[in-house]
Amino acid sequence: MNNPMNIVYALDLLGTAAFAASGALVGVRKRLDLLGVIVLGVVTATGGGVVRDLMLNDAPPFCFKNEFYLYLSVGVAIIVFLAPAHFERLRKEMLLLDALGLGTFLVIGTSKALAFKLGFMGSILMGVVTATCGGMLRDVLSNEIPLILQREIYASACVAGGAGLYLMHQAGFPEPVRLTVAALLVIAIRVAAILKGWQLPRRTDI
Repeated sequence: MNNPMNIVYALDLLGTAAFAASGALVGVRKRLDLLGVIVLGVVTATGGGVVRDLMLNDAPPFCFKNEFYLYLSVGVAIIVFLAPAHFERLRKEMLLLDALGLGTFLVIGTSKALAFKLGFMGSILMGVVTATCGGMLRDVLSNEIPLILQREIYASACVAGGAGLYLMHQAGFPEPVRLTVAALLVIAIRVAAILKGWQLPRRTDI
């Protein structure tokens, strides 16, 4: 039987590659040079985990303990720089991979918070930071309003997944079950939001 943590690691690498590609594409659209594209790719893919580890005082951050994350991010960013049109044509597939990465990063971040004995709010926050902070840093560096501050169902999907994971942990659900259910919840909400155009409300009367 496959070790669930091996499966999580494989999904983590897939999510890292997807996030690196999305960050690199932003760099290409902004007409950055190769180094700029690589920076955006690496920041998007690893920024959330780095911020999480710094907040948890877990040094050095994960991608310096396992540099394969950095090599993978740089490699994907270079490929996107060389063939951006191919990735632009795969926009729908990229969105689905992004949703997969979002769910995977959420469960990794929340699980790490639980290992550090954080409470309900702290665990959810670490999951959301892991899943979204890389994209937020990408948007700030590319002079865009961060996606999580706009109307899209993005960070809110992570909040739902993180809350579910914490409650299942407290209820004593087996780890494979709670990881799978929480990740699928995030992915399902995000994909439904993309397909159906769900958005959070905002004030337009002032």
